[in-house]
Amino acid sequence: MAWWKQIAIILFLVAATGLVWAWHVPAAAPFLARIGLPVPDAAERATAPPPFSGEGFGGPVEVVAVPAVEDRADGRIAAIGDGRAIRSVAVTPLVSGRLVEVPVVSGQKVEAGEILALLDSDAEEIGVERAELAVADASAALDRFQRLRNTGAVTAVQLREAQLALDRARLELRDAELALERRRIVAPFAGFVGILPIEPGEQVSTTTEIARLEDRSRILVDFRVPERWVGEVRAGDAIVATALARPALLLEGEIHAIDNRIDPESRTLLVQAMIDNRHDLLRPGMAFRIELSFRGEVHVAVPPLAIQWASDGAYVWTVIEERAERTPVRIVQRWSDRVLVAGELAPGTPVVTEGVQRLRDGAAVMIRPDPATMPAGDGAGLGLSRAAPQASDA
Repeated sequence: MAWWKQIAIILFLVAATGLVWAWHVPAAAPFLARIGLPVPDAAERATAPPPFSGEGFGGPVEVVAVPAVEDRADGRIAAIGDGRAIRSVAVTPLVSGRLVEVPVVSGQKVEAGEILALLDSDAEEIGVERAELAVADASAALDRFQRLRNTGAVTAVQLREAQLALDRARLELRDAELALERRRIVAPFAGFVGILPIEPGEQVSTTTEIARLEDRSRILVDFRVPERWVGEVRAGDAIVATALARPALLLEGEIHAIDNRIDPESRTLLVQAMIDNRHDLLRPGMAFRIELSFRGEVHVAVPPLAIQWASDGAYVWTVIEERAERTPVRIVQRWSDRVLVAGELAPGTPVVTEGVQRLRDGAAVMIRPDPATMPAGDGAGLGLSRAAPQASDA
């Protein structure tokens, strides 16, 4: 480009800048008058378009806004836990001995008191018979002394010694019967026998596991919940469980027990759920997904389009006395049609959903009617139906 063209362009820009300055800046009038240049009068400047002030060219920024409404958060907990039988025990002998009979088979259902295994008991049976003879002899001696008591041939001391001899014989009989009873290994409660690890003829001790017995009529599942939900979870609350191995099988249950302290490392509370297994479809050791729902706290709900983000977190644009105001919020829970937030946002306050790109704090705004909105109240003011919760950012 020729040098004279460059100079001409520069002069034109300087002149245009000076004209704009002289036209729009009131302080320029005295300066122009001193140097002898014409000064635009006030009427001409009044008819000029106003400078940009964040309100758009020619008037307030048009936006679409809907009123914030109150809604209740859905308290929902989902956790994974391992199931176990409501009662489970490893059956061991009370005495050592040799197994002579195992009358049950692996997987069999047994009743309380049913014999699981028998130890050799020849010596114990002899001991019971000997004790029975001693009881019979002591009883006969006591009867004889009682008949002679009235004749004066038996003293009170002899009669008392005969009574003590009978009592000792009866105690020895009970001891012999107990020793014989312990040669029988019985089920402490009704349940299912696991795979038997023993065979007849083995020598067993008091530490040998004869069988594992489990009552799986109900399944217990231990899982953990965040400490923020501690006050909401109570024993007896209904739960929905799903076996991970059978996701199509929905199971109902309830909270069975709640631990008495928070784990300081994980900041969670141990909770135990109980699931009915009357149809015997579940097994101890299976993994379960536990879902617990309850009514949460009341918060303010806004449309998802109203949520904006900055370096310091989420915020929304509200309209206060026809002026835009930036209001910081904290997201509590999300749905597909609304977001629950916490902050200095009152129900009924208009929240901008369209036109947020041109807004500045304090800018004048004009709310444009939106036919999609409905009267506020329990989520209706957002113009959308209630949907299942997606996630919680709390």
